[in-house]
Amino acid sequence: MRDHGGPPPLAIDADMTEEWLTGFLREELTRRGFGKAVIGLSGGVDSAVTAFLAVRALGRENVIGIRLPYRTSSAESLDHAQLVIDALGIESRTVDISPAVDGYLTAEPDADASRRGNITSRTRMIALFDLSARYRALPLGTGNKTERLFGYFTWHADDSPPINPIGDLYKTQVWALARHLGVPDIIITKPATADLIAGQTDEGDLGISYARADDILNGMLHGFSHEALRSRGFQSDELTLVSRRLNGTHWKRRPPATALVSHSGIGESYLRPVDY
Repeated sequence: MRDHGGPPPLAIDADMTEEWLTGFLREELTRRGFGKAVIGLSGGVDSAVTAFLAVRALGRENVIGIRLPYRTSSAESLDHAQLVIDALGIESRTVDISPAVDGYLTAEPDADASRRGNITSRTRMIALFDLSARYRALPLGTGNKTERLFGYFTWHADDSPPINPIGDLYKTQVWALARHLGVPDIIITKPATADLIAGQTDEGDLGISYARADDILNGMLHGFSHEALRSRGFQSDELTLVSRRLNGTHWKRRPPATALVSHSGIGESYLRPVDY
């Protein structure tokens, strides 16, 4: 039931959401002149939902699932990605990126875990975009709204694909859509992880559960103050954590800043409403 004194509910109409997002995928690929899509399958729920949507939109023969393990990747992640491939009956490739990542790291042996994780993520995007050329297929993004608002992604890696069907769905909404689409339950219920460091989990990194974070973000984005959210049962430390992440990562959600030296800067003052 709608609380008319609060922000809009996070509950989704799963049938309508599926219809809207599959239509979005068909329209955006057609606009760009593509009939196929490639998806990096991590074994997590976000990439699984994206793959399920893509198959509904384009047909299984037009979707290629790509597994891109690094030598420290969890075997479970590979297995869960394979579950998605098998459930959908799509073509797949597995490319071990360890030689590429380690080849660079031989020149930077003192790189810490954060740098190594970013290098791994960006190497995956190199492979995904190259395979997109191989298959004449467009890469699809798999980042959810919570990650994007928190800046919890590798800049110019996870956010690089030109089309993202789930980028306006909070993590809890992605889980709800996953259940509707028939994503294997083991993928939905396991702790979310970027699988860049052994034992790492999203919620451990973020310091808050997705359920709490989504409710707070939803309130903040609809203009509710900290005081109003505290009155709804949220703690001050939770609100501070979320607002700090939200406000401190704005730069990751914007295109590169370009110095203007003309009256027709692309993306700044170029007059066409759509850049064809």
